[in-house]
Amino acid sequence: MKPEDFQFMSTMLKQRSGLVLNEDKAYLLESRLMPVSRAHNIKGVEELIAEIRKTNNEALIVEVTEAMTTNESFFFRDIKPFDMFKDHVLPHVLEKCAAKKSLRIWCAAASNGQEPYSLAMILKEEAAKLAGWKIEIIGTDISRQVLKKAEQGLYSQFEVQRGLPITLLVKYFDKQDDQWQIKPEIRSMVQYKYYNLLDSLTALGHFDVVFCRNVLIYFDQPTKGKVLEEISKLMPDYGMLFLGGAETVLGVSDKFAPVAGQRGVYALTGK
Repeated sequence: MKPEDFQFMSTMLKQRSGLVLNEDKAYLLESRLMPVSRAHNIKGVEELIAEIRKTNNEALIVEVTEAMTTNESFFFRDIKPFDMFKDHVLPHVLEKCAAKKSLRIWCAAASNGQEPYSLAMILKEEAAKLAGWKIEIIGTDISRQVLKKAEQGLYSQFEVQRGLPITLLVKYFDKQDDQWQIKPEIRSMVQYKYYNLLDSLTALGHFDVVFCRNVLIYFDQPTKGKVLEEISKLMPDYGMLFLGGAETVLGVSDKFAPVAGQRGVYALTGK
């Protein structure tokens, strides 16, 4: 790939999604955009970039951005955050929310829906503690394509084998030919919305718990700080933030601090 083409695409993707591509990630452009090229009967990635340069085709740019920002996910990914949510964060938040009896959770970059549905299943298992409560789980993503899949709640055998306990598969999924669909009672617990983390987040409302896992690693430092500041504005003083295992707020934002003994969980500092 020509250096000027890589520079053009990396600049465009950063402006559109916050994604930072270093030159050692040029292979990602080749591998993820080749299917887009084929779908449009364009000979290769260089020709695809030339087409975008020439026409500034918005629909094509959106398709390219989605192809580059769609990330793999699976049920109960890295299991420990979900255990911490169930055993530590949920009791803490329920105590704080006892007067209003409502709980709002946001999954940023929800991808195909495995993360919000994993949380929905945990909450369903805890139904006895939540009788009379209003529960909202909001899943957002920059890709309309993955949001459509998430809303359908339809997964392959391979997808349900990764991280999902067999007891929950049997309890909360229906077999549909060679696929599995999450039962309506779980699907109805999650709302999906298109949202770009680079935009103002205030329209999403307030959340008691935010999952923003394995997202910030794709941003540069100023963008990470901006996103964390925006998230902090959505949360009450008792709110809890989950980040990915390889992510940190240290040196990025003073709005959150790690919760002792709970790796990847952060509390507001009040700054």
